[in-house]
Amino acid sequence: MATAQPPAPETPAQQFSIQKIYLRDVSFENPNAPHVYSGTTWEPKMDLGIESSNRKVKEEQYEVVLKVTIEAKIEDKTAYLIEVHQAGIFMARGFDEAGLGPLLGSFCPNILYPYAREAVTSLATNGGFPQLLIEPINFDALYAQSQEQGQAPTTANA
Repeated sequence: MATAQPPAPETPAQQFSIQKIYLRDVSFENPNAPHVYSGTTWEPKMDLGIESSNRKVKEEQYEVVLKVTIEAKIEDKTAYLIEVHQAGIFMARGFDEAGLGPLLGSFCPNILYPYAREAVTSLATNGGFPQLLIEPINFDALYAQSQEQGQAPTTANA
């Protein structure tokens, strides 16, 4: 008597892995040095911008780039401008379009954010400025907002 074999699954199991995390681009500008270090109390107006983009590198492999821009101003003069493009290569297998969107638009930027935050903080400190603490970001909410607005990349201004 032959035993029945279970049917083969029609869709492969979902798999995800981090292939590589790296700095793609970094910029630090201190246009008003050395005058920015003297004469005023350090109470800057901070502008934070976050953008996320992704592209397919090859089959089941995607590059996600998280762009973090911070401008600190004192009395309408730029104290510093920092821009970090933190990137990663991610393998995503078995995801349909509905699952791939949130993975690349929210989950991967969430992985990259601590690396970008550390790079930004290090640049500010190495530039002679006080420690910069950047708050956590809800990439799930940003992704949902970008989908409602019909945008592909995740963008935020704080």
